[in-house]
Amino acid sequence: MANIKSSAKRAILSQKAAARNKAAKSTMKTNIKKFDTAVQSGDKESATAAYKVAVKTVDKAAANGIIHKNKAARRKSSLTRSLNSI
Repeated sequence: MANIKSSAKRAILSQKAAARNKAAKSTMKTNIKKFDTAVQSGDKESATAAYKVAVKTVDKAAANGIIHKNKAARRKSSLTRSLNSI
């Protein structure tokens, strides 16, 4: 543990931020997987609904700096291509 009070505080805040980022990334991956299963089932309506949720979480992750904006664009492009393939 850190000896300096400000350093100890930074360590705690860093752990909280890491946990928050991990949760957001996990949510994003879960929503993408839900979209993928909807595409595999072939149901256009449920895939469209899952697509909207997945794109929103990808955009939020990029806005918060959890993933890079180019990675977000690539993910959204991939999701769109799979939605259009139905």
